Amino acid sequence: MDQGQESTVIATDKSSRFAEVALPHLDAAYNLARWLSGSASDADDIVQEAYLRAFRFFEGFHGDNARAWLLAIVRNTWFSEWRRRSDAADGTPYDETLHGDERLPGWIDDIGSNPETLAVRNDEVELVHRALERLPVVFREALVLRELEDMSYRDISQVADIPIGTVMSRLARARQLLCAAVRAEQARAHGGNGGNGGIALRPVRGHSTGANHE
Repeated sequence: MDQGQESTVIATDKSSRFAEVALPHLDAAYNLARWLSGSASDADDIVQEAYLRAFRFFEGFHGDNARAWLLAIVRNTWFSEWRRRSDAADGTPYDETLHGDERLPGWIDDIGSNPETLAVRNDEVELVHRALERLPVVFREALVLRELEDMSYRDISQVADIPIGTVMSRLARARQLLCAAVRAEQARAHGGNGGNGGIALRPVRGHSTGANHE
């Protein structure tokens, strides 16, 4: 086998291994990119660029958590683009000082043994999605990774490159902000009268299976 043939075999083997590792997490990558960017077209571009970066540096991946590794690249790809843009990705910032620690009617803090489970009402999904889009990107990211992608605190820490303690405090604040944002959306939807719905979160596209509940 000459040098050219050997290079082709190596490249083919790398492509096959990368596809086996990365493609199962394509929906999760798109879901995160969609919620971070707020745009379906941007999400497609972000995922494409992220997967190109991941393939370029695939030889450096030696871990067993491909999903966290890929989502970290998706996140970094988005923030690299975000920093280059003149307008903030969040649009008008959500003013949390106006709402304090309000709790949304229907928010359940202790379902079964998991105090972080969100109450689900299918008819409120679109309303909650609109509310989620209003949150600052760091809080939106935390909720998407935990509640939609079902990631452990450790995995979120790896993706967002922050300590586990920061993950937990950020999630707690994110849930408070989401409660207040949902309350505001309900008031708009009901002409000023808040609803009594719970919190419902769903992936934007496809179905991402989570792993841990640490």
